[in-house]
Amino acid sequence: MTKLSVNINKIATLRNARGGNVPDLLKVAADVQRFGAQGVTIHPRPDERHIRYQDARDLIDVVYTEYNIEGNPMDDFMNLVLECKPTQVTLVPDAVDAITSNAGWDTVKHQAYLKEIITEFQRNNIRTSIFVDPVLEIIEGAKVTGTDRIELYTEAFAHQYGLGNHKAIEPYTKAAELANSLGLGINAGHDLSLDNIEFFKQNIPGLLEVSIGHALISEAIYLGLENVVCLYNQKLRD
Repeated sequence: MTKLSVNINKIATLRNARGGNVPDLLKVAADVQRFGAQGVTIHPRPDERHIRYQDARDLIDVVYTEYNIEGNPMDDFMNLVLECKPTQVTLVPDAVDAITSNAGWDTVKHQAYLKEIITEFQRNNIRTSIFVDPVLEIIEGAKVTGTDRIELYTEAFAHQYGLGNHKAIEPYTKAAELANSLGLGINAGHDLSLDNIEFFKQNIPGLLEVSIGHALISEAIYLGLENVVCLYNQKLRD
């Protein structure tokens, strides 16, 4: 079964909109695991507009499944990850002012940089994943960096699938096949939803984990958080 890691950034966004501690981020993290999620993902950004660095520290004692911290490996982020020692760190090349992730790494251009960072995290027993577009040259470059996994950036697939273009899955399938042949683990995320997740999973061989936040939290407004987590798990079963 492909693991579901719930990204709780949007819970932090809602909390921060009014101050205080409603909704309680730590309780939501505990709840999604109790409802069946196999992991919790956060993506702290330098301006802390949703997840705060202290949240990452506070979650250490709450996340008993897999703990995934995403972000751009600037000094403060690297220090935070090395302090928290999550199960996995996902490296994302976000611009400081990015609203959300909008591109994967160029693993050829930034190969030496990524190698150095990945070596440091792995030396501290933290599994590494690189956010990448489904481009074969980029997948091959990821292998050279020494990363444990890649995370396929799925916005393009999700957009085209919503328009009825099911062939949009093809680059992702080819990327996954290459990653499997190279011994890279495969994660995926960005704009995956209840509408497209089953089709995506069925066409991605060796898919280990999906990280879903915006869609899942939005769907939970209508369907309830426990119900939505269960629905994702149903669609992610082999």
